[in-house]
Amino acid sequence: MGDYSKALEFYEKSHKILEKALPSNHPDFANSYNNIGLVYNNMGDYSKALEFYEKSHKIIEKALPSNHPDFAISYNNIGQVYNNMGDYSIALEFYEKSLKIREKALPSNHPHLATSYNNIGGVYNKMGDYSIALEFYEKDLEIKKKALPPNHPDLATSYNNIGQVYKNMGDYSKALEFYEKSHKIFEKALPPNHPHLATSYTCIGLVYNNMGDYSKALEFYEKSHQIDEKALPS
Repeated sequence: MGDYSKALEFYEKSHKILEKALPSNHPDFANSYNNIGLVYNNMGDYSKALEFYEKSHKIIEKALPSNHPDFAISYNNIGQVYNNMGDYSIALEFYEKSLKIREKALPSNHPHLATSYNNIGGVYNKMGDYSIALEFYEKDLEIKKKALPPNHPDLATSYNNIGQVYKNMGDYSKALEFYEKSHKIFEKALPPNHPHLATSYTCIGLVYNNMGDYSKALEFYEKSHQIDEKALPS
């Protein structure tokens, strides 16, 4: 929390300097409001985050053409806040606005498109619309496979997301397949006591539990627990 308050203090000081130096609709203000909004979002103060993201968006609207990539970032940020608040239909609306701009402005394998596909997939997953979630998560994975080395942690996250959808759909063999792909990358890319590995063991354990293979489930839960014990202060 201390780091966030320091960041906020820094961004607010920076903003005051801009206020003295520039007219109130200058594009630099959009960036400044955006930075403050990001800190509030990370702090979990979503109403404040929204307030600053919307201030940023208003300046962008006046300063830039409607298909400018900065609009995509702005829509995405607002969507993220609504997603964090659990307001999935509005989150989806903003994520889709962001995606439309990115699809027009960027090459089809651009990482920002992968981010959009991932975000939209995540919302559909939370809404229980698993087939559409899968469609977007697979688009995200397709871009990442082309753009990243095969042992990159972001690929592991993508495999994990797809595994989660299959688990939610009750397709446990597919879920296991993707969770294990994810886990193999994490094992190569991360130190042995990294929290992502603990989460990965838990995910695999949950699938075995749902399949009724309780001894296997226990084996993975214990692996996860061992990492948690090492990571937590005694």
